[in-house]
Amino acid sequence: MVVTSQGNHATSVKPRSGEPGAVATTATSPVKKKSPFGKGRRSTATRSAAARRRDLPVALLLILPAVVGFATFYAYPTLRGIYLSFTDFHVLSPPQWVGLANFREMVGDDVFWHSLLVTVYFVLLSVAFGTVISLVTAVVLHRVTRSSVLRGVILLPFLISNVIAALVWQWMLDPTLGIVNIALKHLTGHSILFFGSGGWAIPSLAAISVWKWMGYYALLIFAGLQTIPLTIYEAGRVDGASEVQMFRRLTVPLLRPILVMVVVLTVINSFQVFDIVQVTTEGGPANASNVLQMYIYRKAFRQFDFGYAATMSLALFALLIAVTFTQLRLARANESDLN
Repeated sequence: MVVTSQGNHATSVKPRSGEPGAVATTATSPVKKKSPFGKGRRSTATRSAAARRRDLPVALLLILPAVVGFATFYAYPTLRGIYLSFTDFHVLSPPQWVGLANFREMVGDDVFWHSLLVTVYFVLLSVAFGTVISLVTAVVLHRVTRSSVLRGVILLPFLISNVIAALVWQWMLDPTLGIVNIALKHLTGHSILFFGSGGWAIPSLAAISVWKWMGYYALLIFAGLQTIPLTIYEAGRVDGASEVQMFRRLTVPLLRPILVMVVVLTVINSFQVFDIVQVTTEGGPANASNVLQMYIYRKAFRQFDFGYAATMSLALFALLIAVTFTQLRLARANESDLN
């Protein structure tokens, strides 16, 4: 009998005829088998790398139009504007390098600071009323009605051009023929110069901006409301909380990231307001609505002082970056109470 040891097991085998019947013990060392997948994985990875290399020219070709458009309409104008902010450039003559002279002129320009204050006033009105109205509208759409038609109607003003919206509201707020002033005359006996009065010009422009963007911001907030689990509201009802209390203690805190995004977008859009001002008031009366973009436009395309206009544009750009990062930092926009 032959005893064969394989690994930790012993197997007895009868000897064939003609073989001695002595007992022999044969020890064999275990043999490691190679995984059948190692070579396949390496070959698959090699094929994937080769496929990526073959697809690279096609990918570069597909993104080339976007890269060319970005470089032509964003990167080059930005770099050109930064360069012109340090020059004296009046279109008909080549730019003359003046260093920081434009910045010193901007610091002592009373019209610039007045325009900046007017712009900040417009931004504050737009952010305060726009955020509140959009939030209330989104909550109504989420808790009261599920009509897709109503949601589409609310979004319609956002789809209208800013120039068209400004023209429509200019006709509606006309002191003699506007439907708003006709109603005011019947109710109060007198009309209001919405665009012809220094005290009413900026609030009227802010109202147009809020009406124009309300639907878009409401849909953003509505999308954020759908991420809040219904069990949170059910727990609030069990604890005896009213709808107003749940709105203040649950809805608003849980919507913080969305509300921060809405506020940041509103600030950026409001600081860049130009078209509705150009159509309705052109910066009047007596510079009461002369926002910063309007002043930059006048310097560049009416006085042809492109160097100084580029300097104010660069200052506005830096201001927007500072305000945006400050808002995101203070509001902890990357954190959510749902986590």
